[in-house]
Amino acid sequence: VQLQASGGGLVQPGGSLRLSCAASGFTLNGIGWFRQAPGKEREEVSCISSNGFTQYGDSVKGRFTLSRDNAKNTVYLQMNSLKPEDTAVYYCAAALRRFTCSLRSGYYDYWGPGTLVTVSS
Repeated sequence: VQLQASGGGLVQPGGSLRLSCAASGFTLNGIGWFRQAPGKEREEVSCISSNGFTQYGDSVKGRFTLSRDNAKNTVYLQMNSLKPEDTAVYYCAAALRRFTCSLRSGYYDYWGPGTLVTVSS
């Protein structure tokens, strides 16, 4: 069982990045994205259910879009209009047996290692 987030990097303010969350050894059902900046608490970003229903945290609404490709067992987080305050390590998390999703981190059973996003000029 493996969950891997990728796609992080350095981007200028106003730029875009696309993060991926890929699974091996199990089928992705409900997936959540969370982030944690240095010295700050973990924050909800977005989640997606098995049927594609999405939710977003207030700080990213209108800028981030979450989607999934079930054939590739992968979820994508498109991040546009990035701001310096979006700088954080981004984590994806899987609800192994639940098809819905939640912005509560405690809902998820399995977490992958994060990917660092840095927004800076």
